[in-house]
Amino acid sequence: MASHRRLAVNDPRCGAGRYGRRVAWTWRYETSAGKPVAGVPGETFPTQADAETWIGEHWRDLLDDGVDQVVLVENDRDVYGPMSLHSP
Repeated sequence: MASHRRLAVNDPRCGAGRYGRRVAWTWRYETSAGKPVAGVPGETFPTQADAETWIGEHWRDLLDDGVDQVVLVENDRDVYGPMSLHSP
């Protein structure tokens, strides 16, 4: 069985994004008022799928840390969000 590990963004196996730049996917953590949540360590992912899988596995922990909503960011561009972590 192959092991799965997240590649670092600077790993040469990670694809280059538009214009040859390395793509870094991150989540921005916010309160329900859209203010940044301090003290929550950030993660960086080589692909959107990796970022989305991670949020699906860790959203409950983020709620416990005071995060109400997240925004998916590719390099410096907001991709989507804010997305609430609370049940509808």
